[in-house]
Amino acid sequence: MTSPRPQPGTIASVLYNVRRAPQRVRRQSRDFIETAVTQLFDAAVRHPADAGTSGEYRIEELARLAGTTTRNIRVYRDRGLLPPPLRVGRIALFNDTHLTRLRLITSMLDRGYNIAHVREMLRAWEEGKNLGDVLGLETAIVGTWATEKPQTMPLPQARQLVDDATAFDRLVALHVIRVEGEQATVTRPKLIEAFNEIRGYGVSIGKLIDLHEQILPKVDEISDLLVRAGFEHVATRIKPGEALPADAEVAELITMLVRFRTQAVATVTATLASSIESNIETLVSRLLSEYLERAAEPDVSAR
Repeated sequence: MTSPRPQPGTIASVLYNVRRAPQRVRRQSRDFIETAVTQLFDAAVRHPADAGTSGEYRIEELARLAGTTTRNIRVYRDRGLLPPPLRVGRIALFNDTHLTRLRLITSMLDRGYNIAHVREMLRAWEEGKNLGDVLGLETAIVGTWATEKPQTMPLPQARQLVDDATAFDRLVALHVIRVEGEQATVTRPKLIEAFNEIRGYGVSIGKLIDLHEQILPKVDEISDLLVRAGFEHVATRIKPGEALPADAEVAELITMLVRFRTQAVATVTATLASSIESNIETLVSRLLSEYLERAAEPDVSAR
C-alpha cells in the first residue's frame, strides 16, 4: 500500500518529488537541483511547522522552534503580544497559533520594529487588515526564502528608474538588472531604491555603483564565512553521497538554516550599524575639532 502524497508546498512534498524524479534528471539537471533547493527553503519559510512538530508545546519547546528564548516569550506575554497558553494543571501548553504569531513577532523585531509598533500591527492583523498591503511586510515576514522579489517591467520604465544610460549598462553588467528583449527585470529593487534615495543628497549614481563594486566582494567573503559555519553543523547529519535522512530530519535542518540566515543577517547588521555609527562620530568629531581650532586662531585680517 503506497503512502499518501504529502500536502503540496511543504518540505515533505518537495522531498517526495525529488525522490520520485528519474536518477538521470537528479544527477544531470542543474535547473532541477536549483528549483528543488528554492522550493525547500520557500516551504520552510511558509510552513515552519513542517519540521516534525506536534502542535502542542511547552514554553521551552516553543522557544526552540521559534528561535527565541523563554524569557522573551514571557515578556511578549506580559506586553500582550501573545495570547495566554492552555493550562493543564501546572503545565502551560502553547499551540501552532502561538508559534506562528511568535515567528511573526520575532521577524518584525529582527527588522527593527519596537514592541509598541509590533503590538499595533498585530492588532491590525487581528482586525482583518492586510499587513502586506499596509506595510509591505507580506513577503518579508511570511513570504519566500528570497529576501528580494525581482520586479519585471518594460525596458523604458527600467531605464527611467535608473535615469542614467551609463549607470544602467553598468547595473546590467553587475546582474542587478537583467534585460530580455523589450522587458527588464530588476533583481535587486531595494538596492536601486537605496541608490535613488542617496542620489537625492547629491551623490552621483556612478559613485554609488563604484562603492557597490568595492563592497560586494567583502560582503561575499563575510557571507561565505557565515554559511560555512552553518554548513559545518548540517554536514554532520547530511553527508554528500549518502542517502538523505528522514523527511522530518531534513525539514528540521532546513528550518534551522532559515533561522540561521535571519540571525546571521541580524548579527552582521548590528555590527555594521555600530561600525558606521563609530566612523560617523569620528568624522564629525574631527570636523568639529578643526572648526574650533580655526575659530580659536587670532583673526589677522582684523588687525
